[in-house]
Amino acid sequence: MATRRRYGKKAGATVKRAMHKYKLGQLKGGKGSHPKAKSRKQAIAIGLSEARKKGAKVPRKPGGSRKRTSKRSSR
Repeated sequence: MATRRRYGKKAGATVKRAMHKYKLGQLKGGKGSHPKAKSRKQAIAIGLSEARKKGAKVPRKPGGSRKRTSKRSSR
């Protein structure tokens, strides 16, 4: 049984480019006093984030949706 691809080819290419920049020490990791990405995981996250912005097939971030609780009326 064939399984469905979770990430598109474009997303893989974007992460690959981010990892390459990380290894060269050129990957920017955000604002503040530490502009460079510090870890491999952070480099992958930056690549996936860029892929999402470009519109590539990437699953949503985990924990994004939350159960809505309705307010109970006290009687």
